[in-house]
Amino acid sequence: MGTLGFSIVMPFLVFLVTQFGGNAIIYGIIGAVYPFFQLFGAPILGKWSDIYGRKKILFLSQAGTVAGWLIFLASAIVPLTVLISFDTRLLGVFSITIPLIFIFAARAIDGLTGGNISVANAYLADITDDKSRNKNFGKMSVSSNLGFIAGPAIAGLLGSTSYGYVVPIVAALTLSGITLALIQFYLPDTGVKKYTEKPDDIKKVLGFENKECFEIEGEANASKSRILDIPNIKFIFVIYFLIFLAFNFYYTSFPVHAIEKLGWTVGEMGIYFSVLSVLMVIVQGPLLSRLAKKVSESVLIITGNLLLVVTFLLLLSGNTILVFSSAVFFAAGNGIMWPSVLSVLSKAAGKTFQGAVQGYASSLGSLASIIGLVLGGIIYSNIGTFTFVISASVIFLVAVLSFRFPAVLRECPVNVPDLKTS
Repeated sequence: MGTLGFSIVMPFLVFLVTQFGGNAIIYGIIGAVYPFFQLFGAPILGKWSDIYGRKKILFLSQAGTVAGWLIFLASAIVPLTVLISFDTRLLGVFSITIPLIFIFAARAIDGLTGGNISVANAYLADITDDKSRNKNFGKMSVSSNLGFIAGPAIAGLLGSTSYGYVVPIVAALTLSGITLALIQFYLPDTGVKKYTEKPDDIKKVLGFENKECFEIEGEANASKSRILDIPNIKFIFVIYFLIFLAFNFYYTSFPVHAIEKLGWTVGEMGIYFSVLSVLMVIVQGPLLSRLAKKVSESVLIITGNLLLVVTFLLLLSGNTILVFSSAVFFAAGNGIMWPSVLSVLSKAAGKTFQGAVQGYASSLGSLASIIGLVLGGIIYSNIGTFTFVISASVIFLVAVLSFRFPAVLRECPVNVPDLKTS
């Protein structure tokens, strides 16, 4: 339901930003606010989940989401007051307004506590055996995409009332509150606490103090240097970064492209994302389950990335039929590729370092999102649809690099070897 909450607001966010005085670049920057703060929050939350347990940190993360939606709701209520206006050749014409500042603040708070995905991935890894890992990560993606099916449709329905964007935001806030309650009262804790000793200084907990090593039941601590010592983890992190970079060029450019070139409305945007999500559920549900039994993860990753190359190239056309056709390739490519990447990452991390590795991966994804969203907005403002060629090129590079995955998978241990402390 956390995904459902955001998906309700996603279709009209670009309209909201432009209505409040922003442009494509401001839209990209607002998109980058969340991953920017997640860059700092995710590793901390991931490490805390190894220390204090997954459930407590998931609750903390979701509480931040609720707070973010409260501030987001305020942005739709406060008067539209212009603080300063800009008219530059590079950045275009836009204004900084009070509602935009509220949206920035909302996304910042949500991002700072936005380690829920990485902690949820670690939670799933705790309760999943190696044979079921790919299939179960696919199921998690299906549950996310189910939210993206209903969300855009709800947005179109609720956004058409006389209250405008307020009702969909209230719906997102309500769903986030329900999710918070479900975590507290219904989610069982895995009971996984790898650290046998808890740091007694807040700087050590936050990862700012590295002089002492805290032992983990026979293995090394989860410091950054130890994480990077895990075999092949650096290569997987690079793949993770490049995928997020390519996708965020797309995420910034496509909504603006849909408004400016295709002339879409909120309803049409909602239909597109709903169709895309339906296709993703089909791919990541029954199709991925069958493929995972017959095809290796490395083949799924390579094939998925090549399908995504086709996706981005189809977007160069202003033809609506081709754009919707690209959704088929996007669903097929991302649907088989991303769960497989998560599965490999989980296998490489082993049981001991799940929270920390997932947290660092989220930080890399956040860094790539910051670069992709901001740079994507600037690039699209200057070269338009050619931005999709850049996305296609980055994903093609990932496809080429992915030919190394068979060797990576052979070296993935069931448990990460003991990395001795110095």
